[in-house]
Amino acid sequence: MRRLILLIVVSVFLFSAPASAEQTKFRRLTVKQYTDMMKAGWIGQMVGVGWGGPTEFRYKGTIIPEANMPDWKPQLVNQFKQDDIYVEMTFLRSLELYGLEVSIRQAGIDFANSGYNLWHANRAGRKNLRNGIAPPDSGHPKFNSHADDIDYQIEADFSGLIAPGLPNTVIELGEKFGRLMNYGDGLYGGQFVGGMYAEAFFETDMEKIVRAGLECIPKGSQYHECISDVLMWYKQNLDDWQKTWRLINEKYHLNPDYRRFSCSPERREFNIDAKINGAYIVMGMLYGKGDPDKTIVISTRCGQDSDCNPSNAGGILFTTMGFSKLPERFKSALDPDGKFSHTPYNFPKLIKVCEKLVRQAVVQAGGKVEKNNKGEDVFVIPVAKPRPSRLEQCWEPGLIANSRFTKPELDEIKVKTVEDDDY
Repeated sequence: MRRLILLIVVSVFLFSAPASAEQTKFRRLTVKQYTDMMKAGWIGQMVGVGWGGPTEFRYKGTIIPEANMPDWKPQLVNQFKQDDIYVEMTFLRSLELYGLEVSIRQAGIDFANSGYNLWHANRAGRKNLRNGIAPPDSGHPKFNSHADDIDYQIEADFSGLIAPGLPNTVIELGEKFGRLMNYGDGLYGGQFVGGMYAEAFFETDMEKIVRAGLECIPKGSQYHECISDVLMWYKQNLDDWQKTWRLINEKYHLNPDYRRFSCSPERREFNIDAKINGAYIVMGMLYGKGDPDKTIVISTRCGQDSDCNPSNAGGILFTTMGFSKLPERFKSALDPDGKFSHTPYNFPKLIKVCEKLVRQAVVQAGGKVEKNNKGEDVFVIPVAKPRPSRLEQCWEPGLIANSRFTKPELDEIKVKTVEDDDY
């Protein structure tokens, strides 16, 4: 009898242990590969915003004619004074100084102390912070009439670039930094973009990357609906991106039901809503079919915020390619000593801070760093199902948090400039 019991116990252990181990799967990425891809992601952002810059909001509700698309010049990579790039470095700096556990209130204080010009949700959010309205209320629609604007979407690239294969880290970073200025679809846009970057370290198929990003935001949101529509219309019009563009324009630009929290109702042709501009990111990625020129050109020619959108699309695609495989015309003129405005970073320092933060992110998510048979450091990254933020929409917002900075916190905000509402 004792022998039978022993056999049963051993059998249970043998059969249950592997099953438990299989509950967590891992993906591996050498630190060298990570750095190469992360560097390319930053280059892609700089290329996209530099190339599309002259067209920004010059074409609203219309496709940019092919003849009006600017030419690429290698020197355009040096985009050190673009808010599409340096604002997110404020968030990186907070993470560098305080770690991934930095509080949302500290993140708000650091953002309030930023010295650069801002617009739309960023500007409204920072104004709220300087006036004592702490996050998350600084991005709540009651206090921020721009909460559905594109702002966190254009500066969320950092979240995926320091979280390879870690969608929940991306989502959590959105909850910390995206709520400084955005809410609902405005927040989801950034989490979507960050989720695509996170997957780009392990996937090259653009459609799969888009779907991975979509899993990071809640179903039932108009943002989720918009990207789902683009995927569907892409399948229906594989060789005609302009037909898909017209479908997007009809539903997400001309239909007021999908612009219920547009920040400039008196300027209906102007559309800085996160949803439609997110659709234009995806347009470049899908119809570009892995070609860097086509990806950036299509995303730009869609119009509206036509430097931010190719910046996101280019950054994600370039991440899949890696710095070492980028065409020389996109990196040959990079000035390594150029300093990003209002930051302590040049390009090499930016790479170093990301290398530091990614190690924290991987370990915090339950992963580790180990050596392979070549003696190289390898990230062992747990595979996890994304857990999206709660569903909320700006035109039907939830309750405010009644969050206000304390007197000692307000004393930490050194910049007291009162910004006007002309934005």
